[in-house]
Formats: sequence, C-alpha cells, structure tokens
Amino acid sequence: MAEFDKLFVILVADDDMEDCMLVRDAMAETGVPHDLRFVRDGEELCEYLYHTGEYARGQDAPRPHLILLDLKMPRKNGLEALQQIKADPQTRRIPVVALTTSMAVEDVRCCYDAGVNAYVTKPVSYHTLIDIMKSMAGYWFQTVKLPPRD
Repeated sequence: MAEFDKLFVILVADDDMEDCMLVRDAMAETGVPHDLRFVRDGEELCEYLYHTGEYARGQDAPRPHLILLDLKMPRKNGLEALQQIKADPQTRRIPVVALTTSMAVEDVRCCYDAGVNAYVTKPVSYHTLIDIMKSMAGYWFQTVKLPPRD
C-alpha cells in the first residue's frame, strides 16, 4: 500500500454488530488511515448524512469518503436509504458500496438501478473479508479520484 496523506471517513450502515466488528478488524489490516463510523439502519444513516436527530451537531458526523451499506436493516432498509442518497444532489456523489449477504439478482439489479457504485457479497471467511477490504481500500483511496467533500 502507498503512503496516504489523509484520514478517510468510512460510514458503515449495518444492524449486525458482529459484522461491524469484523469490518472494523479487517479495515485495521489495510494500512489505510481511516475513521470508521457505524450506524444501525437506513434511518440513522440519513440522520448522519443530513445532520438530523442525534447527529444534529454536524461535528459529530463528518461527511464520509465512502459508505458501506447493508441492505437488510430495520426501519429504513439499505435500498431505501440508497435511493434517497442518490436522489439528493447534496449526497449523490458519495460513493456507496453495497456490502450485504444477499446474492439475489433482483437486489443487485435494484441497487445498480438506484446508483450504487459497487455491490459486494459479504464473504463467509474472515480472511476473504480482509482481502476484500484491502482491495476496496486500494481502489477507493488509492486508484480513483474521489469527489470533493463539499
């Protein structure tokens, strides 16, 4: 991995705390300086992005460089949150990666129709998750140019 000159804010929307901890541990293996934030569902994700609810104080919710989004969540599911994010000029440029257990063709289709930037199925093996996180970090934080964070 190359040298990084900034801290990348990654927002993880997932209601499974075990999966969140696995992502946290796998991201620690990437060598990418990061500030990992967690929200439990699509409703909280939108509160975070729009600085409402418990995130009304904007300094508690820095704009993410990347969102990792589970689809199957309570209150507002991942697809509903994705549709809202990508429909709003304020948030549509934030890259969103669906990181979910669903392998359903219809979920993949709906996510891409809604504007997801990538769709990744959660692996069974922790070592595979580390490999995925390293690839994702290399791609999003080294290879591509991210949009400015207005």
